[in-house]
Amino acid sequence: MRSSAPSSMCGAAIVARSPPARRTLPFMRDHTQRLLEAASGGEPVLLATVLEPGSAALDQGAKLLVEPGGDRSGTLGDSRLDDLVAARAADAFRRHAAETVYAGAEGLSERVLPEATSIYLEVVESKPVFLVVGAGHIGRALARLADFLDFHVAVLDDREDFADPELLPEADEVICDDFEAALERFPINANTAIVMVTRGHKQDELSLRRCLGRDAGYVGMIGSKRRTAAVLDHLREEGFDPDELARVRTPIGLAIGAETPEEIAISIMAEVVMLRRGGDGTPMYHRRGPQRPPLSGGR
Repeated sequence: MRSSAPSSMCGAAIVARSPPARRTLPFMRDHTQRLLEAASGGEPVLLATVLEPGSAALDQGAKLLVEPGGDRSGTLGDSRLDDLVAARAADAFRRHAAETVYAGAEGLSERVLPEATSIYLEVVESKPVFLVVGAGHIGRALARLADFLDFHVAVLDDREDFADPELLPEADEVICDDFEAALERFPINANTAIVMVTRGHKQDELSLRRCLGRDAGYVGMIGSKRRTAAVLDHLREEGFDPDELARVRTPIGLAIGAETPEEIAISIMAEVVMLRRGGDGTPMYHRRGPQRPPLSGGR
């Protein structure tokens, strides 16, 4: 739509694109409550928005909601596009996606395609929860990193001098209580990552018992291969579900040669992000030939 009184610069008329608000506002009016519910801890929902129509006759800003069960509301303006987004929804929910995709002849792609329609996909959900069980040096380093990565951070310890908000300024919640009792009460779901870094394997095992079978998105336990294998074997002998035990990430973290509490925290957070986003931990560095030696000056 050409503006009724076009401005000009150096003699060239400026053509204004019709604002997308006409279609967007009714959608937001009708679906704001659902989006607020998802962002406040309710069931997540996938929101798709046309960023650039490309060569297609679509409205910029057109939106589609896809529920976890497959129900839809709204439209991008093309039934084929709606179907493509809906088919991608399960993977988007699994990866907590927030990404731009491009519609081509063969479907949706992350690759930029000439004249393609670009669509922004975002899983609307509450802030992910990062529960640190154990407030020692590694636990405090994890709290700092998780806060930096925009998790809702909760730290649990049964010792008052460790579960101290002054020592954990990045934590949204600091809980001083018996590990088992606190974990029994703590709300856990697929949007929760739990990391056990307590002072000993006894506390780790007691904590792990209260986390199994509760559909957490991530459960990890620190410790050596020998020690953590003994914990899992003990729980297996007691009758805990082998599939649940197989989901426990232990020993925890990615193998980056970490030694300090901060480095160990980075290796753990990298694994949490990798699994949350559907990555595989493969190095981005593919140059052939011998690898460079380690940097000197390490602690």
